[in-house]
Amino acid sequence: MTAPVFLVEHFDADGGGRYVLDGPEGRHAVSVKRLKPGEEVVLTDGAGRWADCVVLDTEGKDRLIVRRGAVAEEPAEEPRITVVQALPKGDRGELAVETMTETGVDAIVPWAASRCITQWKGERGLKALTKWRATAREAGKQSRRVRFPEVADAMTTKQVAALLAKADLAAVLHEDTDLGTEPFATAALPGSGEIVLVVGPEGGISPEEVALFTEAGAKTFHLGRTVLRTSTAGTVATALLLARTGRWS
Repeated sequence: MTAPVFLVEHFDADGGGRYVLDGPEGRHAVSVKRLKPGEEVVLTDGAGRWADCVVLDTEGKDRLIVRRGAVAEEPAEEPRITVVQALPKGDRGELAVETMTETGVDAIVPWAASRCITQWKGERGLKALTKWRATAREAGKQSRRVRFPEVADAMTTKQVAALLAKADLAAVLHEDTDLGTEPFATAALPGSGEIVLVVGPEGGISPEEVALFTEAGAKTFHLGRTVLRTSTAGTVATALLLARTGRWS
């Protein structure tokens, strides 16, 4: 097994490189993972900075004492992959965030599409966004990432169109091949910059939304012969991009 990852706000250690991991992360390390002296862990800020560490001791139920190694920084991947995810029903939103994070997406944008049954409003919207961000954080640690995906505030259709207009590749997944959609498996991909991928809701992307996105410079694509659920389409498309761009090489 690779070393477990813990999220920290800073890497400050004493003169001997001794670092104390406490709070919720320390409690998880001591009381849940039950780490012992000599075991290895990785500390990260979730934004690319990380350090290899070795457990020295524990104190109580929530303090892990480690010897911190040198702090390194993982460069951002190219091309950057952003998935605009229409709001699914129930807990399928967290499922989509979890699997896309484990796969390697760089950013996730919640989108209130016109055909979404779920709509984020007021306190409910803030609570749902908090869950998405917490899911990305936990999935980032579970998958041993040191650069976690950003989960943006929910966007309107017009805001998504503006995001697509700035992308090096703007792709809209659409199952209706009668619209002239191209196979995503053979799409021309940029070697750098940003790819923005739009995943619609269970009811599909409306003709008005497709028109607005194509006016912004996006192209429509389909994934194979089957229709994927909104909670899985982004993960499948991200995996395809990671393989074809060489990020999985």
